[in-house]
This record gives sequence, C-alpha cells and structure tokens, in this order.
Amino acid sequence: MNAQGGHHLNQAAVLSLLGAARLSQLALGCTVISLVTHSAGYSATYGTFCMTVWCSCFAISSAIFALDVTRLHTCLPISWENLTVTFAALATLLYVTASIVYPVYFVRPECPYNNCEVRNFRIAVTCCSWAGCFAYGAEVFLSRARPGKVVGYMATVSGLLKVVQSFLGCVIFGTLANGSEFSRHVPTIYCVVVFSVCFAVTVFVVVLTVSGRTAVLRLPFDRFVVVYTFVAVLLYLSAAVVWPVYCFDRKYGTPHRPAGCPRGKCPWDSKLIVTVLSYANLALYIADLIYSQRIRFVSQHPRV
Repeated sequence: MNAQGGHHLNQAAVLSLLGAARLSQLALGCTVISLVTHSAGYSATYGTFCMTVWCSCFAISSAIFALDVTRLHTCLPISWENLTVTFAALATLLYVTASIVYPVYFVRPECPYNNCEVRNFRIAVTCCSWAGCFAYGAEVFLSRARPGKVVGYMATVSGLLKVVQSFLGCVIFGTLANGSEFSRHVPTIYCVVVFSVCFAVTVFVVVLTVSGRTAVLRLPFDRFVVVYTFVAVLLYLSAAVVWPVYCFDRKYGTPHRPAGCPRGKCPWDSKLIVTVLSYANLALYIADLIYSQRIRFVSQHPRV
C-alpha cells in the first residue's frame, strides 16, 4: 500500500457544493417515498407514475453518489461527467412533472374521507418533491459549462437542450397514444414519423456522448451534431405546420373542442397538446442550432 497515494474515498463527493446537492437529493427522495408509503398514498396510473419517478431517481442518485465517493466510476466504460449531468437534467424534468401531477390528482381542498392528516401528508409530499426538483436543478447549475472550464458536451447548453428535447419527445408519444387519431390522415402520420426520427437521433447523440464513444462516427462529432440539428429544425418546422392544419382545419378536423368530448379521453385535447409540444420542441431545436455554432468539442476516443 502507498501511504502517499491519497485518500481511497473521494472527500469532494461530500465536502463540496455538488456533494451537498446530491445529499439533498437523497434526503428529499427518501422523505418523499417515506411520506407516500406511510400515509399520503397513491393510486391509479398517475400515482404509479409519480412513485416510479421518485423511486427511480432515488435509486440512481444513490448509485451515483456511492460510485463517486468510492471512485469506482473510474472503472466504468462511460463518460462520468456527461452521465451525471444528463441524469440530473432528466431527473429535474421528471421531478417537475411528478410535482405537478401528484397535487393535481391527489391534493384536494377538502379532507379526503374526513381525514385531514392524509391531505397534510400529501401537501408535504408535494413540497418535498418541489424541493427535490431544485436539488437536481442545483446539480445541473453547478455542473454546467462556464467560460474557461473544460466540461463534457452534455454540460453545455446544447447538450442540456437535447435532454429536454428527448423528454418532450416522450411526452408527445404518450399523448399520441392517448387517442389522438393520428392515423386518420397520411400527413399526420408523416408528423409522427418526424417526431420519431428526431427523437431517435437525439437519444442516439446523448447515448454516444454518455458512453464516451463519439469517435465511432465516420465524421467529426461537432459537424454531425450541427448538421443533424439543422435537419431536425426543418423537419419539426414542417410538422409544426402540417399537424395543426390536418387536426384543426374544418376540411380535415375540428377547429373547436366537441361539446360532448370527455375530459382526459378526448382526441381533440391530445391533438392540441401535441401541437403545443411540437412548437416547444421546434423552439428548442432552433436554440440548440444557435448554441451549437458557439461551442467547441473535445474529441473522445472509444475505450478499449
């Protein structure tokens, strides 16, 4: 053993702002899960989704914290910095979603079953979930690219935007599956193909970056990213024009929401949500294209 080899454990993983953010994530995640299982409760699809988000994020955060403290992440064939910031960004989005969905479906002004204790527990779950969202957002803020700092691609604005693009793509697919009737017209099927292709390539870029194997491409990674983002802007622009025309024009669809359409299961609502999200993703891809012109990449060779 080498007495001068330094500490076996990574003290910076605890005694730093980043370590404090991760400890807060674990503490708040554990608190949320405990409150839900103890008394707050959950049910149906929306409750299961929220509980899955909290449990998954807690489990992955625990693994990341343990690997960072023990330095065992150096044994993994991945880009650790890219992995951690990507997960933190994704966890932030998931926590935001769960923090909105849970109170909407489980917190009511009146006490359920004349038991105010359950309502109070659910309010506490919501507050802790929002606090967890800020804890993950703090990690993203601390890990982000800054002038003069060499970081992984996922820590740049362009990389973080790809996480948001992928997340919105998942929401679009979930909405399409909720009775959107997109198969009624060929142009709307084209829009779904556009959403699918852009989502698949974006996820491919993220996976390549996190795995540290961007060099496997036959062309420079920075050029590939810029060209793909430009093509994605054009594709999303076409879909953002075609989709609302074939969903809300009187000739092909319904410009107004049908009176007898049930809430939560109305195809018109799904079409409107897809329209809004497609324009949001178009804006994200445009911003991504702008920022892609301002960053410089460090080549990462595949591990052997």
